[in-house]
Amino acid sequence: MNVAASSQASIQSPSPSPRPLPESPDAQIVADVGGTFARLAWSHGGAHAPRIDGFRRYRCAQYPSLAAILADFAATAPPRPAAAVVAIAGLLQGDTLVNANLPWPVSVDATRQQAGLRSLQLINDFEAVALAIPHVRSDALVALHGSADPAMAWPALVLGPGTGLGAALRFADGARPVLASEVGHSALSAGTALELDVLRLLLQRWDHVDNERVLSGTGLLNLYQCLCQLRGASAHCDDTEALLAAAHRGDDPLACETVDVFCGWLGSFVGDLAITFGARAVYLAGGVSAHIAPFLPDSPFVARFLNKGVLGSVLQQVPVWRVEHGELGVLGAAAWNASNASAA
Repeated sequence: MNVAASSQASIQSPSPSPRPLPESPDAQIVADVGGTFARLAWSHGGAHAPRIDGFRRYRCAQYPSLAAILADFAATAPPRPAAAVVAIAGLLQGDTLVNANLPWPVSVDATRQQAGLRSLQLINDFEAVALAIPHVRSDALVALHGSADPAMAWPALVLGPGTGLGAALRFADGARPVLASEVGHSALSAGTALELDVLRLLLQRWDHVDNERVLSGTGLLNLYQCLCQLRGASAHCDDTEALLAAAHRGDDPLACETVDVFCGWLGSFVGDLAITFGARAVYLAGGVSAHIAPFLPDSPFVARFLNKGVLGSVLQQVPVWRVEHGELGVLGAAAWNASNASAA
């Protein structure tokens, strides 16, 4: 199965509005749902040659539920009960999704019924991203460290900051080629005196300070506020978008410092995961990664990635790539769907 040839061009250049699909009994909804946006498309054509079409992006907070988004999108095709595979941030416990960043609760059965779906499968969002990695074209990979040869090595660590922080481990093959995780909710560790000072401030706000409290879109703002407090300065940015804009303009020194510290802290975190799982390659995805892309080459990201004592020499052999692809979750949901259809 190879979804890349048939879907990649449309994924990288999505149409501005969805267009109805022809009547097709095997068409399924594939979606990538995060804390801010939901991205949906139709996947059809079967297990051997699935095609993806009809992209649409929804702002999650503007809809009362996941079911409302799925129902709205399903209406873009001829009326029939559709099936859906949804890559979504969180951990599924029975029928209920455990998630800190979505604007509404999610019950699998209630969502399926309310959306009028024939069936509904939820998979971890970074499981989907990891499934998509083998189908990403080499020209969508930007080398941050190591070899410029995009040949893939396994196991591969796939992670990225967005509204939250996700990570998964991708193996070459097997019945379960992806090990998903909820590492964004594990405890944040500090590696410099400044990071320790930030962590102390965050511990005054939360009993458990997880990685997402810094290494995410909302975490960027938390970091900025802490640095303002430590520097005795007034905060001029009220949200992450304004913070990133100020850093790009270069007119707010604390915004620039925030992004620099964030990049270094992220590099250290990536290095920790790489040595924990014995990764042979790293792929950095996520919306925030795209926003900080211009800062990464001159930041402490790589130095902190390599600063792992005796294992630093091991990480010298581990390439790190940033993935310039905005629809990895949708592509991964389609890959999951095609793989499971093939196995059925």
